Amino acid sequence: MRPPEEILLGFARALAAAGVPVTADRERVFVEAVAEVGLEDQVGVYYAGRATLCSSPADVARYDLVYAAWFGGQRAGTKARREAPTTVTQAGLSAHESGESGDDPETVTAQASSTEVLRHRDVATLTASDRERLAQLFAGLNPRAPLRRSHRRTPAARGQVDAHRTLREMRRRLGEPGVLRHRDLGSRPRRVVLLIDVSGSMSAYADALLRLAHRYVHTGDPVEVFTLGTRLTHITRALRQRDPDRAIVAAGDTIPDWSGGTRLGEGLREFLQRWGRRGMARGAVVVIFSDGWERDQPEALGEQMRRLRMVAHRVVWVNPHRGHAAYAPVQSGIVAVLPHLDDFVAGHSLAAFQSLTEVVAHA
Repeated sequence: MRPPEEILLGFARALAAAGVPVTADRERVFVEAVAEVGLEDQVGVYYAGRATLCSSPADVARYDLVYAAWFGGQRAGTKARREAPTTVTQAGLSAHESGESGDDPETVTAQASSTEVLRHRDVATLTASDRERLAQLFAGLNPRAPLRRSHRRTPAARGQVDAHRTLREMRRRLGEPGVLRHRDLGSRPRRVVLLIDVSGSMSAYADALLRLAHRYVHTGDPVEVFTLGTRLTHITRALRQRDPDRAIVAAGDTIPDWSGGTRLGEGLREFLQRWGRRGMARGAVVVIFSDGWERDQPEALGEQMRRLRMVAHRVVWVNPHRGHAAYAPVQSGIVAVLPHLDDFVAGHSLAAFQSLTEVVAHA
């Protein structure tokens, strides 16, 4: 069983990931308040967090959602509320399209609508049952690596005249002139490198990000996956297992610093020293998943990003808070890396992940 402090701090950071402005001072006061009321007092824990972590009435709705998802149930001391029926405006599917001959078209339409809503919801605010449904939807993602020009020429409809194939065709025709054969530079998939922040502030998104990485690994394209926390961990081999749940468990067993601190600059330095010089990052599309919280000096992180940008084809930074309307890139880590990025995109929902796959595919 995890220590109480780890549970409480993980909840506070999941709340921050959901868009509530939780500071380190508020985390400390929250832990002290829960110590006064006792962790076994669920009502006391709820109101202690609400009083110390929420700064405005607008934060309460997100607080309730994250509290229910983190502590595995509804708010302590309250009755479950029945959600109001949603008016569905989409056209219903036929029974043949639904896959079950006895389905009511209105029921199928409601299910399709709820799935679409789930695709756009912030992963950090989902309940356990919603997370299970979302895990199944990852199979619908179709990530692919971008293409680059190859150094080897291959047969083509136009381009440079292929003298060897043209002469061979003439010999086959006993010297009679034939169609000119051409060749041109072919294309091959460009390597994609995924660097996933698994520190405490990103713990609410870690499972979804690993599922996305699992989809990339099984495209057959050259893909490498690492995790960043207090150290760098190579997890590509663990994610090669076909079953996504088993692959994530194997990756979790490989990662020694899950939900720990954040040393992005040091992790990037190690990646460049051990792997970048070997050519893994050279000419690759490097995708970094992180909220930008950095324990070390942000200047060091900015320097490593500058070095990475010099060898990579394109650098994409995925921030889960980027998808929130009120988000502003003011964290010191984000400010340090912004000058060295090609793309700065959201990564908080399945719909955002789908958009990310298009950004990578066209990099």
